Amino acid sequence: MKGVGNLQKMLKQAKEMQEKIKKELDEMRVEGSSGGGMVDITMDGNKNIVSVKIDPEVVNKDDVEMLQDLISAAFNDACAQVDDRVKEKMGALGAGLKIPGLS
Repeated sequence: MKGVGNLQKMLKQAKEMQEKIKKELDEMRVEGSSGGGMVDITMDGNKNIVSVKIDPEVVNKDDVEMLQDLISAAFNDACAQVDDRVKEKMGALGAGLKIPGLS
């Protein structure tokens, strides 16, 4: 019955790790930027936009397409940064796991 105890312990550790990861993602902040800082988007680790900053110089009613492109580029930059940070965190967590038979 030792296996059942180990399984329960592993499930408990997995749940704790899941809660820790969720908290870290909620608290994570990354900033994506475009146009040399003309548009900045701050995003959390769940890829929710926390804030958007747009330099008034790029707000031009005659060139809305440029602003749209800058916003899209800043959003994509922020998403890529979230992906990179999450990948780093998951790699670090995986390295610390002690899975019987695999470590």
